[in-house]
Amino acid sequence: MRKTRPKARVRTGLHLLVLMGCAGLLFQACGTPPPPKAPPGYPRPYRVMGKWYQPLPHARGFRQRGIASWYGADFHGKRTSSGEPYDMQALTAAHKTLPLGTVVRVRNLKNGREVTVRINDRGPFVRDRIIDLSARAAKEIGIFKTGTGPVEIVALGKPRGRTRGSPSPAYVAPDYFSGNFTIQVGAFSDRSNARRLARSLSKKYKNVHVSEYDKGRTTLYRVRVGHTRDLNEALKYEAYLIRNGFPQAFVVAE
Repeated sequence: MRKTRPKARVRTGLHLLVLMGCAGLLFQACGTPPPPKAPPGYPRPYRVMGKWYQPLPHARGFRQRGIASWYGADFHGKRTSSGEPYDMQALTAAHKTLPLGTVVRVRNLKNGREVTVRINDRGPFVRDRIIDLSARAAKEIGIFKTGTGPVEIVALGKPRGRTRGSPSPAYVAPDYFSGNFTIQVGAFSDRSNARRLARSLSKKYKNVHVSEYDKGRTTLYRVRVGHTRDLNEALKYEAYLIRNGFPQAFVVAE
């Protein structure tokens, strides 16, 4: 008899390898805003399920806590964002913004078990999930049966190969992690509407500002709140705004 699998594995395994086609169709839809301009030195942003994600240019010093999930047989053999086939038995993972090829240590906060994986895919595109592990990696830290679990991610660098006398690979540390992050809560084609929302927000929130984006024929006025150089802080602020009446809020890099 074929065994059933935890539901969380399939439902949270939404990755760029499946959704790029859908995202492309959404981008072509009438009235869809163009992609935000990436800061100098940053990779191009990408859009999935109506939301833009800005990949980071480097990962040294990156540390993040949140919920991990995993994906398995439904994606086995399919192409990942890095171009290589997904292997559910390899020690790999998907992350929304870390540079592809980054090696991270993932620690289960409940039992202390750790695993080292390489980021080769994009995802998971489910709110509150920060990483999607391969099936093997999920078994290593004990979340295979439950489907999800609280973890801490620490970026180690990129693999450089094994040093003499050592069975483990050494890692090349990328450039220092940095960025200028804010939270977008709305976008308008009418400047007065954007300014009206900004005035209202400024009574409660700091660093409320309107960012203009020239689309050619029209201009989009994007209302943004807050400022931080730490991605983890930005994600926490995003969650706070969502809980307080802004369900479409999302982090952007300026």
